[in-house]
Amino acid sequence: MKIAVLSRDERHLIDLARQLRARPETDEVDMIPGAPARLATLADEAIPDVLVVDAPRIVEGDLEQIERLGHLFPKLAFIVLSADLSQEFLLRAMRAGVREVLPPQAGTALDEALDRAADKLGSQGGAPGKVLAFISCKGGSGSTFLATNLAYALSAGGTKKVALIDMNLQFGDASLFVSDSKPLATLSDVATQIHRLDPSFLASSMVAVTPNYGILAAPSDPAHASDVKPEHIDAIVKLARRQYDFIVLDVGRSLDPVSIRALDHADTIYPVLQMTLPYIRDGKRLLSVFRNLDYGKDKVELIVNRHDKNSDIRLKDLEEAFDTPILRTMPNHYDAAAKSVNQGVPVTRLMPDSPLSNALTEMARGLTGESAPVAPTSLMTRLFKRRITDV
Repeated sequence: MKIAVLSRDERHLIDLARQLRARPETDEVDMIPGAPARLATLADEAIPDVLVVDAPRIVEGDLEQIERLGHLFPKLAFIVLSADLSQEFLLRAMRAGVREVLPPQAGTALDEALDRAADKLGSQGGAPGKVLAFISCKGGSGSTFLATNLAYALSAGGTKKVALIDMNLQFGDASLFVSDSKPLATLSDVATQIHRLDPSFLASSMVAVTPNYGILAAPSDPAHASDVKPEHIDAIVKLARRQYDFIVLDVGRSLDPVSIRALDHADTIYPVLQMTLPYIRDGKRLLSVFRNLDYGKDKVELIVNRHDKNSDIRLKDLEEAFDTPILRTMPNHYDAAAKSVNQGVPVTRLMPDSPLSNALTEMARGLTGESAPVAPTSLMTRLFKRRITDV
């Protein structure tokens, strides 16, 4: 079990760490000087299983920060050491998600509290959500269409919760591909209120495409793109991993500190290209950047969109150009894609028999391990409901 001890008092911090390292169990004990706010910037792998907080200060908002950390890391257990054992303090600590409050010199009581935390930790399960990032090798590749429609296909089985984050910060319009609803909040709104970030705030900021598929839209004004910082992406993706089975990132076209931070979080990156020389050239450049970023081949899976078997460039040529034996292909069915985008209806719902729908459903099935039922829809109803003035 990974235990971290946090205290502003360095001497007490050392004493507590010494006590915990003397435990018979093979626990990993870390010392963190400072306040609880320090943990908000730690990487996922550095977050402990149990955080022992020494003498939190109410006036400096330590309990509020503990509550925020609890939302970001639901499996993190908190034990507080405090000389204030009043009913008021205990109630506030409980509301903040603190498991136990003990006196400063807890002794064996602290060991017993850690044993209880270890027992509960051993009974918890559940893996974090997978992050899938779509990036266009060149403008117009169809990466947003594939990202939004794959996200719908992943959620269509009804058992998987899916979030899509539109990372095209200046001209993102991912929500229009699968929904008529206008976003009430955007990624920049969440970033500027990052201190409020918790599961309910994140969910309420999304466009609800279905009960288990939401989209966090890109800023409506390109000027607000600068509101989003790399550390905001860290916090949002970390929380989303704990609330959703799949997080799809529509990264767009540009590579900057924000988009690279998003790609760092991805379990799989899907560069999207078409079978023309400009796409191939830019695709090779993009893969070269990925190599410089130390992204392994197992993290990158190329998607050839609008694949045409009769193209002058063969799939074998692409495999040789990119030095990979595996390329995922999406068939060219322009009519289905155009109708889907114009009506704001996922293609697998609008035209379930399209070869494009079949390819997306098959890809989703490979990721989830389940098949997605297709719900019927009235095309005329959707067409007349969607107004061109809303675009």
